[in-house]
Amino acid sequence: MRFIGIDPGKSGAIVALDADGSFGSFVKLKETEHDIWTWVVKELGLGYGKSGHFAVLEKVGAMPRQGVSSTFKFGQSYGFCRGLLVASRIRFETVTPAKWQGSLGCRTKGDKNVTKAAAQRLFPNVKMTHSIADAVLLAEYARRLWNERGQLEGGAKDE
Repeated sequence: MRFIGIDPGKSGAIVALDADGSFGSFVKLKETEHDIWTWVVKELGLGYGKSGHFAVLEKVGAMPRQGVSSTFKFGQSYGFCRGLLVASRIRFETVTPAKWQGSLGCRTKGDKNVTKAAAQRLFPNVKMTHSIADAVLLAEYARRLWNERGQLEGGAKDE
């Protein structure tokens, strides 16, 4: 069992925590789609229909004053990440930044250093960067959500 957090932004990442909550591994979304899929298969040990993992995908939308090209690329990344989860048969939920940040006590109000510091406190032995911090916290949110609710039913659930 692994808990997966996905920050779908261009500079985001996918992070996997082990069942005990220890840091597992990550892949940055700036890699090629093929490299990301290879990481998913290799690191999560997936085969079709063989997934005991649970993921949280950040539910995001276009930003105010964001250009059309940037919005399209952002949506493309979100769709790719969602497709990875579906194709891998990984159960997942989507969650807004306000909800997961509030739950973990790290509301950024636009300051990414807040989530980086929170992730570093949780995993002091991991070199924390802005590109993986939100995904680390999303994976921790997934772990806590799973433990709070017990085993979740079914596939995807949108907040």
